[in-house]
Amino acid sequence: MSLKLEFVERAEKGETMSTLCREFGISRTTGHKWVKRFRERGFEGLDEESRRPKGSPLAAAEDVVLAVLDARDAHPRWGPKKLEVLLKRRFGEQCPSERTIARVLKRANRVQERRRLRPANVVERAPRVQAVGPNDVWTVDFKGWWRAKDGSRCEPLTVRDAFSRFLFTVTLCTAHAVVVRRVFERLFRRYGLPRQIQCDNGVPFVAVRSRGGLSQLSAWWVSLGIKLVRSRPGAPQDNGGHERMHRDMRAEIEASPERNLQAQQRRLDRWRQEFNHVRPHQALGGKTPAEVYKPKELRRLGGPLPRFPPGLESSKVYKNGNVRYRGTTYFVSESLAGMEVALEPVDDFHVRIWFYDLDLGVIEVEPDVDDSIFLEARKRRVERSTTRAA
Repeated sequence: MSLKLEFVERAEKGETMSTLCREFGISRTTGHKWVKRFRERGFEGLDEESRRPKGSPLAAAEDVVLAVLDARDAHPRWGPKKLEVLLKRRFGEQCPSERTIARVLKRANRVQERRRLRPANVVERAPRVQAVGPNDVWTVDFKGWWRAKDGSRCEPLTVRDAFSRFLFTVTLCTAHAVVVRRVFERLFRRYGLPRQIQCDNGVPFVAVRSRGGLSQLSAWWVSLGIKLVRSRPGAPQDNGGHERMHRDMRAEIEASPERNLQAQQRRLDRWRQEFNHVRPHQALGGKTPAEVYKPKELRRLGGPLPRFPPGLESSKVYKNGNVRYRGTTYFVSESLAGMEVALEPVDDFHVRIWFYDLDLGVIEVEPDVDDSIFLEARKRRVERSTTRAA
């Protein structure tokens, strides 16, 4: 009360509203409201008013509430929006709003909570990854985005070698599978193929609703003989070294953005050069990543592809994600469109799907039944019909 009174007295004496509001830490709207109340009601206008709503949206007439529940009973699959249209025909302007109908249904326990879909493929244990040499494990992630001075969105893709900490690229790009694949094609040609790639469960690296968690990008990695290593959802510590590098980038780059994307990319390139060739790393015994990243041999892009389990024949996955088996098509995954999978019969009703050495689980198939059985069954039905007619 005393602060409000001081504010109003100084405002009445002619001090500017913007200066007073800045000093008292309030908005100009609040300042004008205080002055207006004081002029209209004196000191009583400065008393704090109750914020309790004058009316409750659920305080509808009893017959209206009962009508809402009756309409729900008559149409149990209708939502508040459709019920509102129905009730307006009866109550007109007195019909409760869609939000009021929703609250009435919820309070009366007439709302069935939707079951949240659990991802088809999740990682529940921390991955065991141990890099024993350069190009043994690459880690990849998108650094959290920021704005350049012109408002452009800066979201760099970062790829590093887990053993040497060598940072292959810091590229500003979109998280689109085609764009990211072009970046990796360039890296594979220059630095060779890694044995494993570790990533989180974000787009475009992983598709949690797909078999094996494979997206179009990670399926391409596997087709090159690269093992996919996934971190647990919401567990950045599983890829702690990469996150530590991102913290350095946040402090040294994001804190002072450049004027546009082009200038930001040039600065990121200079930062990567310093990170690899100048900055000593304690985990490397004071050496730079460039001094440690010395692969003994490079497995080049275009080399021999991985093999399927012995004794299995491969089948191509169609564009719609289906694969043909015994004359019938079955859905596998759209992420594998255009690629090869192998189908291993488990029993008469199930087939196991292999994507090279990666087990993608089983699908239920129709039993392989000889057509003569169906012909015999048809013959018997005809004979029974003839006998009854006679």
